[in-house]
Amino acid sequence: MLLAAGRGERMRPLTDTTPKPLLAVRGKPLMQWPLEALARAGVGRVVVNTAWLGSQISAQFNDVFRLQPASSLLEQLSNKDGLPILYSHEGQDFGAALETAGGIARALPLLCPRTGAGASADVFWVLAADVYVPDFVFSPAAVARFSASDKLAHLWLVPNPAHNPRGDFGLEGAAAETDAPTPIGLALNLLPSDKRPRYTYSTIGLYRRALFEPPWCDIVAGNPLGIKAPLAPLMRAAMDNRLVSAERYGGAWTDVGTPERLHALNLNLPCVQP
Repeated sequence: MLLAAGRGERMRPLTDTTPKPLLAVRGKPLMQWPLEALARAGVGRVVVNTAWLGSQISAQFNDVFRLQPASSLLEQLSNKDGLPILYSHEGQDFGAALETAGGIARALPLLCPRTGAGASADVFWVLAADVYVPDFVFSPAAVARFSASDKLAHLWLVPNPAHNPRGDFGLEGAAAETDAPTPIGLALNLLPSDKRPRYTYSTIGLYRRALFEPPWCDIVAGNPLGIKAPLAPLMRAAMDNRLVSAERYGGAWTDVGTPERLHALNLNLPCVQP
């Protein structure tokens, strides 16, 4: 799922007429970068939620995304039929965005369609469409590893940027070490008084459908009432039960949240602005 429903208030006036995921970053719309990575990884379909100026997003990418041009035989094979895109138009249906958990709950029937008793695909990627992560690989091996675990979510954490110096979550285990032999640890919901290092959530994660069902989430799948709900409380509750794993990601990563960061990216400068 690509989260693309935000208003982009801090990017105004650029987002007054263009949704933030369509702002140009190094020659292409920002959300095209993750679409290309997902297509290369052979992901079966993508769900995009929209609200602010959402019709522009669906008009830009339509119902199928294809790599142009496919640069290898593998890409040509995976690109033959393209990457199907399904849309969850929160703005059209409810007049505004439903926040992250509300939006995922709304899209859950598209993300995890259940065709019969016991038949479900209950694991899916989530990524914000306004984050620039050009080298991230949506690895099938990571999906298989997570699917075999007992965890409700697996997060990729990055070093704290200037605009989030306190970070979001802690990291327990070997994954917290610089030269860790294994990248996997537990994500920690640290108290403010806890002095252990914190890292910033990259917005990239693998999630299990169960996190968006009772007892963790009370919103009915499909969210027919359009309930707005944030994701962080669900994740923190799962962390407190040691049900969220995590690893560090050291590649290029930018939260394209301000005109200054966008400008720096397009000039190939380090993105250190607040």
